[in-house]
Amino acid sequence: MPAWYRPSFRARRTAGTGAFAALLCIGVSLLFLLFAGNKEADGAQTRVTSAWDRVVPLIREGPLPPVLTQGRVEAIQVVDSQGRVVAATRQLVGKPRMATFHSDKGQVRSTQVLCPPAGLTGGCMTVVAYKVYQPDGFWVLYIAVPVVLWYGTTTALLLAIGVSVLVTVMISAWVFRDLTKAMAPVNAIRAELAEITATDLDRRVPVPKKYEEIKFLAETVNDTLDRLEGAYQQLRQFTSDASHDLRSPITAMRAQLEEALMYPNHTDWPKMTAAVLVGVERLQAIVTDLLTLARLDARAPFSRKPTDLGRLVGEELGRRTYRIEIVKNLRQDVSINCDRLRITRVLVNLLDNAERHAGSQVTVNVRAENSTAILEVVDDGAGIAPEHREMVFDRFTRLDASRDRDAGGTGLGLAIAREIAEAHEGTLTIQDSERGARFVLRLPRCAPSPAADPRGPTGALPKARRAD
Repeated sequence: MPAWYRPSFRARRTAGTGAFAALLCIGVSLLFLLFAGNKEADGAQTRVTSAWDRVVPLIREGPLPPVLTQGRVEAIQVVDSQGRVVAATRQLVGKPRMATFHSDKGQVRSTQVLCPPAGLTGGCMTVVAYKVYQPDGFWVLYIAVPVVLWYGTTTALLLAIGVSVLVTVMISAWVFRDLTKAMAPVNAIRAELAEITATDLDRRVPVPKKYEEIKFLAETVNDTLDRLEGAYQQLRQFTSDASHDLRSPITAMRAQLEEALMYPNHTDWPKMTAAVLVGVERLQAIVTDLLTLARLDARAPFSRKPTDLGRLVGEELGRRTYRIEIVKNLRQDVSINCDRLRITRVLVNLLDNAERHAGSQVTVNVRAENSTAILEVVDDGAGIAPEHREMVFDRFTRLDASRDRDAGGTGLGLAIAREIAEAHEGTLTIQDSERGARFVLRLPRCAPSPAADPRGPTGALPKARRAD
């Protein structure tokens, strides 16, 4: 057998079960044979005792016939006190003593195995000698029976071997048959999975009806294939959208540069350079957002610290200027354990989105609700229809209204914001509001600590933060 060959699970389990069944049958057979041997030994002793009960009264009371009936023993012989054979069964008539031993003074009975006894043929026999006391001394009664083996008879041995082999074969065959039936759906699942490629992710593995565990396995595999198909379709759509969004500014810049090279004397180079720079900035923004999403998808570790959400939002709002009014309702002492730069990115993305769609005002709220910290960004624009509230979080999704207002957006800001929220065990959703869109960020609260103040204990920003 080659060194690399490994028997199948079915073969190994059948062999193991067969070996166990064989060992069990051997153990049971040994007990059966010991029982049969003891039973046969008891039967031989019973036959010897019966012969003793029949012959001893004849010796003591007479008359003792010279030829004794054999009964159920092999041979009987009576020897008087002078050592003469006075009676025997027919096969020992006229022959010398079959044995010369007898029991000690304190014993009446003695047993030896002779191979064979004198005057007899047929192999070894067990000879039992009994002392029978007579007026002229003690006589000896010899009774011979076949030797009883430990397993009893040959019939018992053959029966034990046959039953053991039959039971082992039946159990092994039953296990092999049952494993074959049980492994059939597993092999079907394996074969189907081996044929599924990226071009036919709509295929599913068969679900058996009989075996519950394998049924659960098949259903889990199909659920995984469902998610894989959805993720692959999402990836294809994402790749298509990313290619389109990257190709558009590149195409525009290429056309501008080619036109400038064709008519260098009629080109307003500062104006053309500014137009190309706008395209480069758009490409840079898209690439930066794609890298951010890649890090989020890779589950890159965050540097989390206890942070006062109200203070963090207030600091960020104070750093920037907006074309519209910002209304702040920021509650203090709402602490979260977060990566401050990531949460700031969520706030910035939500504010950029709100500023693009607001009419005149954006409201930012920070509050607590039991064990949840809540950040709300509400604008007074046209709002988002309920059927589009989940769509806007898809990558490269930009509604028609958004494209009309800001053609330079990447379509990744809200997707990044939700990814960051989920990475912090939180949620980002769009809730109903009286007017405009209301984005609600929910994050788990944590116990407040001195480190939760982004300004530090002195009330001033650290130098590293100021350098940002």
